[in-house]
Amino acid sequence: MPELRKCPITERWIILATERSKRPGDFSASTPDDTDSSKCPLCEGKEDGTPPEVLAWRKPNTLPNTPGWDVRVVPNKFPALISNGEVNRSGVGLFDMMTGIGAHEVIIESPSHNTLLADMEIPQIEKVLWAYKQRITTLEADPRFRYVLVFKNQGIPAGASLTHPHSQLIATPITPRYVKLELQNSCTYYREKERCIFCDLMRQELSAGDRLVYENDFFVAFTPFASRFPFELWILPRRHHAHFREATDEEHKQLALCLKDVLSRLKKVLKNSPYNYVLHTAPNPVPRAGKPSYWGTLAYDFHWHIEIIPRLTKVAGFEWGSGLYINPMPPEQAAKYLREA
Repeated sequence: MPELRKCPITERWIILATERSKRPGDFSASTPDDTDSSKCPLCEGKEDGTPPEVLAWRKPNTLPNTPGWDVRVVPNKFPALISNGEVNRSGVGLFDMMTGIGAHEVIIESPSHNTLLADMEIPQIEKVLWAYKQRITTLEADPRFRYVLVFKNQGIPAGASLTHPHSQLIATPITPRYVKLELQNSCTYYREKERCIFCDLMRQELSAGDRLVYENDFFVAFTPFASRFPFELWILPRRHHAHFREATDEEHKQLALCLKDVLSRLKKVLKNSPYNYVLHTAPNPVPRAGKPSYWGTLAYDFHWHIEIIPRLTKVAGFEWGSGLYINPMPPEQAAKYLREA
């Protein structure tokens, strides 16, 4: 029988349509291989095909914007938001507007055109995570930006326009609605119980075990109770902290191990299907005019995390019209497949 489930953090309901349940092999959404790197602007040796780098982990004695890099960060050539100018807010009747100020950057994860993140060595994944941290820290020094969202689109069905391994970040002058919903509900929970809802959720998943996929001394990965999509995964740090940029050196290493493990399991079970992941960290803590205590309780009630979303089903009219998601794969069964991979 179908079942409705509610996410305790977002208060979002999903429909678990168990009568539509499939085996992993029934999801046919694999990403086609593209081994032709001749026209790829992200490959090593094509540095003049991108805007000048803002960060790079390089081999000794190599110059910026030349070959010899391991991870490279460049502004997006076709940015969603631009960095020049001030944030000017205005309104006309019911309609609020502001100038499209922000930052949009591409994190090129490897010089190799055909190396998936799941197949990279742990030190290489660590460098990618360090690039995230450094760019978040740098962009949060700009008081115009309220939020920095890091995300990855793996495969054309997931929104990637280039197959070269890369992720992106966008800094915005607002806090995105979905993130704000997590922040508000986390704050409400803490005020009522004086505990972090993410910490409570993680303890419950560790205790139950049926949705647990991976754990080490620093991180836990599980399929959420109210999964929106088949094989959706969340990764939470065991140590409570709100900002990803506060992660220690050892946490970066252990997160690289966790990411490699769960992405490898997804690749094996779902035959290299496309996916997205998003890093939800706390908003920019830099004080700003008009809101000196903006999200002032974050250190206590929020918990940064990564959400991984395989792109196996389509969002159609019911989902758009209702905000409800229909998931044909019980998260307990998805976790079992992934544990056995």
